[in-house]
Amino acid sequence: MASIFRLSVSLDLRPKVTCTNLSTKERFEFQKKSFRKQRLNVRFNSLKANKAQGATEGISVVEEKEINNKTDYGVVGVHHVGFLCENLERSLEFYQNILGLETNEARPHDKLPYRGAWLWVGSEMIHLMELPNPDPLTGRPEHGGRDRHACIAIRDVSSLKEILDKAGIKYTMSKSGRPAIFTRDPDTNALEFTQV
Repeated sequence: MASIFRLSVSLDLRPKVTCTNLSTKERFEFQKKSFRKQRLNVRFNSLKANKAQGATEGISVVEEKEINNKTDYGVVGVHHVGFLCENLERSLEFYQNILGLETNEARPHDKLPYRGAWLWVGSEMIHLMELPNPDPLTGRPEHGGRDRHACIAIRDVSSLKEILDKAGIKYTMSKSGRPAIFTRDPDTNALEFTQV
């Protein structure tokens, strides 16, 4: 199955080379370098824009830090999203066989006190954890956009709609009219897929 997923950010931070054969640590380091390079380009362009508008002084280092990264610890992106599941095999059937996500075999399974799996979503991951769910499984909003959810950027909402229709999986379209679809996994975790 062709992948319908890609990295979603406001700036084009997709690596110019593929990193599917890299270890998790190598992927993370690669991603960190990409974000650093992009932030430097944003800073440089900001200084150029100020100069073009006649500013006599550049942006101070402190102001630059406040504009580009409001943290002192260096946020670089979302690494993974964790979802609780009642039955790992049932969840893997949904995420792998319907959505087409691949397992990250490099992530530890035997070091955790519960069963689980890590699935690639672009350069980030979904961590499935077979644990008791404290959330109610019934009474959730029909539209996943009105519930806690994770949003995954995809290339083509209509292709995903066909996949969900074929599998008999319920979904709702974005209420705002933008190209996005909301569905739930077998444990009622809400997922949004937005076309970018």
